Amino acid sequence: MAGESNGSAENVIKIPKIKFTKLFINGEFVDSVSGKTFETIDPRTGEVIARVAQGDKEDVELAVKAAREAFDHGRWPRMPGSERGRIMMKLADLIDENIEELAALDTIDAGKLFSMGKAMDIPGVSGLLRYFAGAADKIHGQTLKMANEYQAYTLLEPIGVVGHITPWNFPSTIFFLKVAPALTAGCTMIVKPAEQTPLSALYYAHLAKLAGIPDGVLNVVTGFGHTAGAAISSHMDVDKISFTGSTEVGRLIMQAAATSNLKAVSLELGGKSPLVIFDDADVDTAVHLALLGILYNKGEICVAGSRVYVQEGIYDEFVKKVAERAKTWTVGDPFDPQILQGPQVDKTQFDKILSYIEHGKKEGATLLTGGKRHGEKGYYIEPTIFTDAKEGMKIVDEEIFGPVMSLMKFKTVEEAIERANNTRYGLAAGIVTKDLNLANRVSRSIRAGTIWINCYFAFDPDCPFGGYKMSGFGRDLGFQGLHKYLQVKSVVTPLHNSPWL
Repeated sequence: MAGESNGSAENVIKIPKIKFTKLFINGEFVDSVSGKTFETIDPRTGEVIARVAQGDKEDVELAVKAAREAFDHGRWPRMPGSERGRIMMKLADLIDENIEELAALDTIDAGKLFSMGKAMDIPGVSGLLRYFAGAADKIHGQTLKMANEYQAYTLLEPIGVVGHITPWNFPSTIFFLKVAPALTAGCTMIVKPAEQTPLSALYYAHLAKLAGIPDGVLNVVTGFGHTAGAAISSHMDVDKISFTGSTEVGRLIMQAAATSNLKAVSLELGGKSPLVIFDDADVDTAVHLALLGILYNKGEICVAGSRVYVQEGIYDEFVKKVAERAKTWTVGDPFDPQILQGPQVDKTQFDKILSYIEHGKKEGATLLTGGKRHGEKGYYIEPTIFTDAKEGMKIVDEEIFGPVMSLMKFKTVEEAIERANNTRYGLAAGIVTKDLNLANRVSRSIRAGTIWINCYFAFDPDCPFGGYKMSGFGRDLGFQGLHKYLQVKSVVTPLHNSPWL
């Protein structure tokens, strides 16, 4: 497949040659100790893109050893913050120079829209690097006023060796959501990308070396969660784990951290986010936000607005318009700039989504539109909307991670708040209304880490992101995203006339 063309005569895309398929440990691309490899699959076709080195416990051991040496004795944690920032800026420039190839890798590996990769994902990660690079020389503690005769201050120091375990839905974005602030803090790290989407992570390791990041600071071990991921989570020389993925795996990571060295853990987990639309909303705007909220990235996004609550006064009009718009939503090859939705990431996810659609039918929800496979080849699913859904149904209660909306009617503000909070998750929520007082009231009542009012997916490097309840704890982005990779050390010195001397 590598090297073939794709697209119309006006828009010919060259599929990149796969350059990096080995583990990246201590500044070098190496085979796995076992010599094993695994296939990474193109979800557009179901065909093999390449075979990638399969890291296991022995490879994690080598990567941790390299990261430990780089942290305990290397330059990165000890160099001036301004120098770390300069190297990170160079890495951002290299990413910009390779934007087409990186976007194409995420398209063939994850089924992501190539046009969105070029316009948003890849520029977004270079922007993340520049944001955190600007903070690298501004990490400092505080001078404290002690009650007794002491001088005291705090130091902010890098937490140490970090294990990053990333998901497959945003391979580039979440890689740097974790790596950028950890680099800024002066940490060293091992990244275990999802086995479905390893290609861009290995390319970023190559660019990091070119940018001047010292050997051992950034290591990438490709492989499976139950082997490589488990080895990172339980390793005694890893000081922190940062994980984005399912709640079930998050539990296993916490258990591994607790039974090893009590390493710090931050988790960004599942979601079942509500979008609450009130009677005074502009219906066309509400329909746009609802479809965006569930169909963006083919629904493979943790904050997908999968539970849509519409107040009874505009419910019928909303149902009519959302069905009409959903039927015009284009599904197909993600290299085609006219396409709005590509394939699900792999056959496992494809089958899981279709099984949820069948559950919705069996449990009594009404299929308004979609509900089937799209096309004969690849892992494409039609945009799917259920009405007559209610709490207690699997499609309402459980995270589907696909293009499936559950549409429900409500009467009062109190009912909307109660039903929005009727979930074990708490990652995000959306509110659509022209009434600022109503928006403020509801935003303070919904238990979720991010609330979007009259918008959706409004992310920014400066805006902290994370969850309540079983959506995890800890925050990415913003200065909170940096501080989770730092330790606070208090230093106390008695003054000459201290009564304690």
